[in-house]
Amino acid sequence: MKRYDIAIVGAGIAGASLAAALAPHASVLLIEGEDAPGYHATGRSAAFWSETYGGPGVQPLTSASGPALEAGGFLAPLGSLHIGRTADAAAIDAFLAEFEGTDVVLGRVDPALVVPGLRDDWTLGVMEASSAYIDVAALHADCIARARRAGGEMILNAPLRAARREGGQWRVTTAAGDFAAAILVNAAGAWADDVARIAGAGPIGIQPYRRTMTQLRTDPVVPEGLPLVSDISGKFYFKPEVGGRLWLSPHDEAPVDPCDVQPEELDVAIAIDRFEHVVDWRVTAVERRWAGLRSFAPDRLPVYGFDPQLTGFFWCAGQGGFGIQTAPAGAALAAALLLGKSPDPVVAAIDPAAYAPGRFRTLA
Repeated sequence: MKRYDIAIVGAGIAGASLAAALAPHASVLLIEGEDAPGYHATGRSAAFWSETYGGPGVQPLTSASGPALEAGGFLAPLGSLHIGRTADAAAIDAFLAEFEGTDVVLGRVDPALVVPGLRDDWTLGVMEASSAYIDVAALHADCIARARRAGGEMILNAPLRAARREGGQWRVTTAAGDFAAAILVNAAGAWADDVARIAGAGPIGIQPYRRTMTQLRTDPVVPEGLPLVSDISGKFYFKPEVGGRLWLSPHDEAPVDPCDVQPEELDVAIAIDRFEHVVDWRVTAVERRWAGLRSFAPDRLPVYGFDPQLTGFFWCAGQGGFGIQTAPAGAALAAALLLGKSPDPVVAAIDPAAYAPGRFRTLA
């Protein structure tokens, strides 16, 4: 039975980015239940980086991740426009107030000057110029490649069957064999509470939600320079894609069990109906539709840290829809905790206690 310093369950962006941060300093095994890493949430991302996405509790991780993502060539200019009707004035004001005193640059604009064909009742707008496209596939592949170059290993088709602590080590049983590790990291996304139960830890209450996306062709063709456009009340967002296509979501959050989630036709229809109440464009074709899982802790903040009641069990979960845009900072923060080292200067100002699993009283 091969032994490692750290075994990480889950090779999506959370596990892969953490493995890349740890592998130069420890022996690391990535354990993935599917036949390819990143099959679920990571492979079905809306693929944008926005400092306001996830709220002020997530923003420090997103902003701290920006320089690394930029340096790696994973970001491209996009911009983000948050829009509302007259009735949404209080929501716009609250949104601006949330990020006062941060480095996030927001400015009021007339949305009709940014979105051609915008319907007359959408009169309020806030521009977030720093928002960017993010190349999720390249980032994820880079994390796995960096982990491997530093000596990290990965096994696929290896669903976790059992994990027990004995003699100061974890004995981990998977469909691909048994392994031993001093520390077991739970980076299992939607399956995080299931992994916790298998290991004997109290569940936190990580809840997966279905998020629907569809790719459209429109008339007129999506104009060049269109930013990500999102409803301040959280009922839709859409963004331009290569070839004049549009990615559209109804911003749905349907609670589901962990699964290979699929889109519902009703959610696609709702998305298109909401879109047609925003602009006077005509949808000429629905080219693709898909759904992904976004998994949140009860307070909707990520969870990084050792379980307070189970030795050697570390949480790296609850990243919701912002796990990709926060991956560099989240991995740096978690790696410092795992290795018992001072954090990277990039995240030194971020208090890890805000994301510690001990904040949940439901831990058994």
